[in-house]
Amino acid sequence: MSVTPFGDRLYAAMREHGPVCVGIDPHAGLLEAWGLPATVEGLRTFSLTVVEALGGRVAAFKPQAAFFERFGSQGIAVLEEVVAACRAADSLCIVDAKRGDIGSTMEGYADAFLDGGSPLAGDAVTLSPYLGVGALAQALERAVEQGRGVFVLALTSNPQGKTIQHARNADGESVAAAVIRELGAFNAQCEFDHVGPVGAVIGATVGTAVQDLEIDCGQMRGIVLAPGIGAQGAGVEQVKQVFEGIEDRVLASTSRAVLVAGPNVAQLRKAHDKAVQELAEM
Repeated sequence: MSVTPFGDRLYAAMREHGPVCVGIDPHAGLLEAWGLPATVEGLRTFSLTVVEALGGRVAAFKPQAAFFERFGSQGIAVLEEVVAACRAADSLCIVDAKRGDIGSTMEGYADAFLDGGSPLAGDAVTLSPYLGVGALAQALERAVEQGRGVFVLALTSNPQGKTIQHARNADGESVAAAVIRELGAFNAQCEFDHVGPVGAVIGATVGTAVQDLEIDCGQMRGIVLAPGIGAQGAGVEQVKQVFEGIEDRVLASTSRAVLVAGPNVAQLRKAHDKAVQELAEM
C-alpha cells in the first residue's frame, strides 16, 4: 500500500486543524512553571501531557530534541516515547534536531531520524544546510523513500544568522535564496499533489528580509515552518508580510504561547484554539 507523501499529509492536517505547529519545549523555566521538577520524570510528565491535551487536534507537534538530550540517555528515551505517543494520537511529529553533516555521518542522522526502524523517527526532522544543501542528499532521499519529510533552515531571525544567510555569491544570489532554490529543485523531482516532502524554516519575525533577499518561497513547492509566532512577537500581520502569496503553505510554530497554559489540559486546548483562531484571517 502506497503512503501519502509527507507534504500532502501535513497540508491536509493544516486544512483540518489549522496551520499551527505546537512545539514541545520542556525547558527548565516551563517545567518550573508547571510545578514539575527538572528531572526525567518531570520531562516525561510535561511532554506526554502536551500530547494528551492536543493529540488529534493539532496540525503537528515539534519536540525540541535539545531539551530531551540534556538529560542524557534517559531523556532521549523520553523523546522516543513522545514520538510514539504522537503516532498513537494520529498527530504528525516534526523532531526539531537541526542536524547537518557529510558522508557517513549524515547517513547516520538519516538512520536515526528518518528510518522506519528507528524509535527517534517522527514524520519529519529539521536539518541545517550550512555544509551545503548537497550534503543533505542522503537525508532528503531517505525522507522520500520512507514517506517522511525534512525542514531545512533557510532564514532565521537571530541577528547572527545574517552573516551567513544574507551573504551573496558572485552572481548576487543570497545564501538563503540559494537554499530555497535548491530545495525547490529537489521537490520538483518528487511525486505529490499539493506540496513536496521538503520544506524550509523561515522565521516569522524576519521582517522584509524575504523580499530584500529576493527569496522566491513559491518555487520551493514545500511547506514553510515559521517559528516566532506568539510569545516571540509575530502575529497574523507579520505572517502576511513575510509570506505574501504562499499563506496556505505556512505552518506557524508556537510553543510558549500555548505551553504556559499548562498543565491543565483544558487550558492547553483553549490556548491552542486561540492560536488557530488568530491565524484564521491569514
